[in-house]
Amino acid sequence: MLPRPVRLPLAVIAAVIAALAGCADEEPARVGVPRAPPPAASEFPDPRGRSLAELRRGLATGLELAPGTAVHEPGRNRFGFAMFDRARRQVTGAPAALYVSREGKVEGPFATRSDSLTVRPQFQSRSVSTDPDAALSLYVAELTVSRPGEHQIMAVAQLDDRLVATEPIPLAVARDAPVPEVGEQAPRVSTPTVASMAGAIDLLETRDPPDTMHEVDFADVVGRRPVLLLFGTPALCKSRVCGPVVDLAEQAKADHEGDAAFIHMEIYERNRVEGGLRPQVRRWNLPTEPWAFAIDREGRVAARLEGAFSARELDEALTKATE
Repeated sequence: MLPRPVRLPLAVIAAVIAALAGCADEEPARVGVPRAPPPAASEFPDPRGRSLAELRRGLATGLELAPGTAVHEPGRNRFGFAMFDRARRQVTGAPAALYVSREGKVEGPFATRSDSLTVRPQFQSRSVSTDPDAALSLYVAELTVSRPGEHQIMAVAQLDDRLVATEPIPLAVARDAPVPEVGEQAPRVSTPTVASMAGAIDLLETRDPPDTMHEVDFADVVGRRPVLLLFGTPALCKSRVCGPVVDLAEQAKADHEGDAAFIHMEIYERNRVEGGLRPQVRRWNLPTEPWAFAIDREGRVAARLEGAFSARELDEALTKATE
């Protein structure tokens, strides 16, 4: 039986974006969205004493919530997502908040921010510039959930002086996810390099043009210097966020020259889905992609980012690994 591709929670985003040309009157402009400040909680409904269904009463509806992260545990969680309107256009830059419910008890509103995925022109790959479905922005929130189990999550956005709610969708919270956590030792794996592959860059990389993050073997530098290890496959990523985040990592490498080793690890053997997952991906127990891990000089995970992330988030992760 052939291995299945890594499950991508943002695949729904790709499907929605791909439908834009056929379902909307005109395609939205492909521009980055400036980071918006988080809205005040007072701008959104107070959930105390109300269920999600009761919260939605009196609010406009018609938005779709598309999650960008799948690994959530009790405690504080980074939650990335996108929203789409009835015309299947991506909603960006609007003030928004999240509500989480379990067994009828609603927590929130959790503030969100809107971040851009764009890079400076010299770091944008053809993989992204020629892909009409490449993601260019995202929303991010920090959620606090107390217990594992099945939850419901809903977003409320301020659009045209109205509060508009999404349909609640499931949010799975695992007791202990297998992905390496902040503070744990990074699994030691050997990563292929241009030298070890005798220059066969097509076996190392699906980005066009190839990035410069295949110069060192992770096993040679982990525990000796800070490392940014990025798992993602620009050409085969169904969510359309791998290309943008690899571009962001390439830009960060130039901006942080000498601060850390930057390593990009592809997902599939010989860069073919039918080849199955690379052993490095299996060793790190990654159920989704992309993932970025900032690792400190002691070889411990200092920060991790699942799915799409912004330049600001990547800079913050690198700071935690290098300070």
